[in-house]
Amino acid sequence: MTNRVRGLHCSLDGTSYPFGEVHRLSEAGRPLLVDYHLEGMRAQLDRDEIAARPGGFWKWRELLPVSDFDRVPRLGEIDTPLIELAANPGVVVKDEGRLPTGSFKARGLALAVAMARELGLEKLAMPSNGNAGAALAAYATRAGLEALVYCPADTPRINIDETQLAGAEVVEVDGYIDDCGKLLAERAQREGWFDVSTLKEPYRLEGKKTMGLELASQMDWRLPEAIFYPTGGGTGLIGMWKAFAEMRQLGWIEGPLPKMFAVQAAGCAPIVRAFDAGERFAERWENAHTIAAGIRVPKALGDFLILDAVRESGGSAIAVSEDAINASWRELCRTEGLLMCPEGAATHAAWRQAVADGQLDEGAHSVLFNCATGLKYPLQGLA
Repeated sequence: MTNRVRGLHCSLDGTSYPFGEVHRLSEAGRPLLVDYHLEGMRAQLDRDEIAARPGGFWKWRELLPVSDFDRVPRLGEIDTPLIELAANPGVVVKDEGRLPTGSFKARGLALAVAMARELGLEKLAMPSNGNAGAALAAYATRAGLEALVYCPADTPRINIDETQLAGAEVVEVDGYIDDCGKLLAERAQREGWFDVSTLKEPYRLEGKKTMGLELASQMDWRLPEAIFYPTGGGTGLIGMWKAFAEMRQLGWIEGPLPKMFAVQAAGCAPIVRAFDAGERFAERWENAHTIAAGIRVPKALGDFLILDAVRESGGSAIAVSEDAINASWRELCRTEGLLMCPEGAATHAAWRQAVADGQLDEGAHSVLFNCATGLKYPLQGLA
């Protein structure tokens, strides 16, 4: 293992845990976070030299827990582009659909798989609404590991087919992603699968953190005023907030941090409800429904971390209607040439809503995260 990592700690009570061992949740049942020797690294790291490397998110190796970078599973990772909207200068889309397997899930699962192999694990399992399962299957296959994915039966068919084609066993469940998680956990315990569900192990978060590192470097180390992020499990939002804190400690960035906007669908908005009620934890959302499958997460394990980041940043949690998602999806393709995924379209709808509500100036420098290529979703009825 690497001496850059100081250890891990429980995200709720701060209890320390040793690095280099297999960990799931903390004893408090909460996510574990990775700590680095940032003060000692500050004088040793040249941010511009690191940012200039090729290789996509693997370039940030000094701020990742992997020790053997010669053996990480690579599938042609790149820095995903920032695309300014012609109709709204200052608003840019970060298009994560250009990554391997067509979504931002590649970041987290590549790291989870790399660390699993270093720790001697061979059988990886997770529930998925679609894109995460495909990413796990591809990177596990690349690393020579087994993969098992439980999906809601109404997951977009192309995601299920892709996951199976990449070598994973797929089990379809009549229910939501948390129902899948419960069934998978029972089987994992019986058969020895290691669960790499969102935030149930420490390393997917480190992969998603690279979105924040990459964004800062692409913007010449001056962060935007606002970030709109499609929020289901919320790993990327939590990860970016962690990246911003680490970059501050390293002296890589100065000035105010972005307002973080957690974007959910009105048919599944547990984080928005908790935010509006001033709660730190979110209750499960019953009868969840939305065309944006990736954010149909009735109960997020990292709910308090999402809400903490949103509040600390001065941001907000916004729920958008299905009509608003469809309208933005259609508009961005017809007027900007951008085929977003529905979750990405939801961020555009939320940006419009934030401007209309006076939460943000229309000219504020804002980044909208498009988390996957629109080609992985049914497009009937949008034209």
